[in-house]
Amino acid sequence: MGATMTPLPSPAAFLDEAAALLGPRGLTSDPERMDAWLTDWRGRYTGRALALASPASTAEVAALVKLCASHGVPIVPQGGNSGMAGGATPDETGTAIILSLRRMDTIRSLDAEAGQVVCEAGVILQHLHDAAEAAGTRFPLTLGGKGSATIGGLVSTNAGGTQVLRHGTMRAQVLGLEAVLADGSVFDALTPLKKDNRGFDLKQLLIGSEGTLGIVTAATLRLLPAPTGRVTAWTGLGSITAARSLLRRVERDMGEALEGFEVVPAHCLDAVLAHLPAARAPLDTAHPWNALIECVSASADSAALRERLEASLAAALEEGLLDDAVIAANERQADDFWTLRDSISAAERAIGPAMQHDISVPVEKMPEFILAASPAIEADFPGTRAVAFGHLGDGNVHFHVLAPPGAVRGQWEEAEGKAVSAQVYDLVTQWGGSISAEHGIGQMKVAELARLHDPVALALMHSVKRALDPLGLLNPGKLVMASPAACT
Repeated sequence: MGATMTPLPSPAAFLDEAAALLGPRGLTSDPERMDAWLTDWRGRYTGRALALASPASTAEVAALVKLCASHGVPIVPQGGNSGMAGGATPDETGTAIILSLRRMDTIRSLDAEAGQVVCEAGVILQHLHDAAEAAGTRFPLTLGGKGSATIGGLVSTNAGGTQVLRHGTMRAQVLGLEAVLADGSVFDALTPLKKDNRGFDLKQLLIGSEGTLGIVTAATLRLLPAPTGRVTAWTGLGSITAARSLLRRVERDMGEALEGFEVVPAHCLDAVLAHLPAARAPLDTAHPWNALIECVSASADSAALRERLEASLAAALEEGLLDDAVIAANERQADDFWTLRDSISAAERAIGPAMQHDISVPVEKMPEFILAASPAIEADFPGTRAVAFGHLGDGNVHFHVLAPPGAVRGQWEEAEGKAVSAQVYDLVTQWGGSISAEHGIGQMKVAELARLHDPVALALMHSVKRALDPLGLLNPGKLVMASPAACT
């Protein structure tokens, strides 16, 4: 089911109609006003755009998309522009518009008793956290970029974060969805239903589609009761395999209270301490590996939770699963522990170039994968340093390969760095894992997905793309490469 992409007949005519539709606040072609949104957060991709559109409502988004379809104008949806895979950056042709959802930042409703909130796509994650807290609830997904990441972007990439171990990815938080499709029609499934067997669950198809099948404009999300207890611990470990054993021990002892289990190797902790002069190591002595553990409960206070975790860690110490541990004395110290974890990427950027991979393999295989893949990469690319950190509890680590000393930022990534990533993804695939656990495919991994993913799955993805976006106007070049049928 192919479709012919018609060339843009008249950019001027399109811009005139779009300006009349959106008004001066809603559309600009001013290079200075667009400049900040033409480069991705990592600085890896820079493109050009015909205009920056900022609609203020779902109706305006729908009208704009219909206008783009009639003129053959590609659309690149963009939330907080904090993605990690170049999924919200236009290409270099300058024929696409950036469709920013940032003006659509209203929390339409919040029902604490029902545990539901309806957010527009431009709501910033931190603002949702604040609103939920004010209502005596919480939204159970957080990540380092919560001050800029938007709900629409989180839904579109099926974002993860540090609470996936207990609560799941963004997919698990979405109860309902509103989206504008490629022809400008509005898919309205915001009403949450516990049971609904009217065919396909179309909202799940749109979640994680990175704006290639539709543009998320609002979502109904689940809220949980505010926690009555929170306890955070930092532990020192001798190996990554010991970290897995400790994870299993704490899971048995703490049950559903265990919400986060993050591993941090010595190299990453040292980098953060050098990057943040005011930061302090939680333990008196250095350890090859560290684990950050957080337990939260809505039915127990912090004192009771602390007693349980202390008992679990004491037993683990006797069993030789850990070498040392400290439990945060207060909320500020707990936040300081998390600052160390959340600052790893920034600290690494300060060191120099690196290739960053958010990969997953089965939890039980992750330590062995790290022990096998790290020396293999370092041997094949002399001078590099492979470091793995992050969400061991859900089988997802950030596997970063730091460039050799003296490597030039920008040049190394485009040369040797691409070969590094290809080998990392080969290894992940051999271990039965995924080349993208939480950051999405974007344009960064689109060729590798085409190279390594199951051909049957790829064919299904292309079929869905052609069916929902026959003109190929929604976020072209992202997630799925153009197939021959799409160009006929």
